[in-house]
Amino acid sequence: MLKELLLLCFVFCISTQMLMATTQSEQTIDHIEIATILFYDGKYDKALESLKKAKESHMDIDWVKYYSMRGIIALKESKYKQAISELNKAVEATKKKVYRTPVMQKEKREVLFSVFSENKTKQEGQKPLFEPETIRRAKLDELHIYLSQAYYRDGQYISAAKALDAAGERGRESASLFTFRAECYWKSKQKAAAINALNKGSELFPKDATLLKQKFYYFAELKLYQASIDAAKLYMKTVPADVQEYISLAQMLMGGGEFMEAIKVLEEARLLFPTSAKVCILLGHYYKQRDMPHTTAHLFEQGSYYNKKYLQEAAEMFRRTGELSHALYLNSMMLDSKEKTKQKVAIYVSRGEFEKVIGLKDALKRYGLLKDDNIRYALAYAYYVVKDFEKSESHLKKIQDDELFSKATVIRKNIEKCKTNPLECI
Repeated sequence: MLKELLLLCFVFCISTQMLMATTQSEQTIDHIEIATILFYDGKYDKALESLKKAKESHMDIDWVKYYSMRGIIALKESKYKQAISELNKAVEATKKKVYRTPVMQKEKREVLFSVFSENKTKQEGQKPLFEPETIRRAKLDELHIYLSQAYYRDGQYISAAKALDAAGERGRESASLFTFRAECYWKSKQKAAAINALNKGSELFPKDATLLKQKFYYFAELKLYQASIDAAKLYMKTVPADVQEYISLAQMLMGGGEFMEAIKVLEEARLLFPTSAKVCILLGHYYKQRDMPHTTAHLFEQGSYYNKKYLQEAAEMFRRTGELSHALYLNSMMLDSKEKTKQKVAIYVSRGEFEKVIGLKDALKRYGLLKDDNIRYALAYAYYVVKDFEKSESHLKKIQDDELFSKATVIRKNIEKCKTNPLECI
């Protein structure tokens, strides 16, 4: 009886210990696994709570997962310094981690076969090669990629570049990583290193156009315009460039004083994108700077075919070149009544049709254009020319602009002369 009782106690103690150990292990594993599920679900706060429980269990948990998850959550929540700290802890934990060969269980079918077969020929399938250092290296590379992002967002650009280098092959597996590396160097004022990073990327990924595009912008900022043009042309050969890229190149060249090169680029763009209003208008402005107003006027008109908002500029350029009938024709198609009326005053004054300027007086009041001293002066001058001195003076008195006030004073003196001796105004 005593023996049976002792045996029963022994079995109970062993069972209790095993149950407690199993329960503790399961709880720890559950906390990490739950945190992982919550993390991928985007529930970061709850994932952090689960990680905290795992740590507080005082069990030997997977510290690599623990620190990795905390670091990535901090990165996603823009807590960059915390992300850097946690990810570096994950790196150290990965270096110390002991990777054990996974246990492979034999299939029951194989065991049964071996029992009933006298002439058993043992056929073991080739076990997959377990290389713990390869697994460790892959994890370290992944962590360094995350670290590079955290360092970059925190403004530690050189550390970001070093983290990319520490990522080994993973840090060189795509062209975008080289543009990222170049940007790190560029922002840390290491211009030569940035260009060198793009060159290395181009050697590894010769068909990738983004590297060439970034090189073009860097050369432009360095004012190395010929190198920038060469990079841009190579880029445009690699990938069919869109109209905006031609415009950007032209603006960059213009900014560097390369007028003729900018014009060549836009002329090429005009052939490739004949319906682009922006190209026509920008090219027109460049010809205007080269003192070619007639070419500018026709380019502005061409741009207005595809976007009516450029009608005003086109009409104004034709007015300035003296082609007043065509200016009036383009003005008639404008949709903005206020701007249309304002420009019509300028065209009528240029044509010397002052009666028509006076005919717009109601529209000028309606659109509030008489608040503009230039328009009020034009109307006053029109009344002066047709010898309606009273109305002319009433408008001249309301002018506030200093320069126009001086001109108004001269006209008012002439009006006084005309009133005193009408023969002087014949």
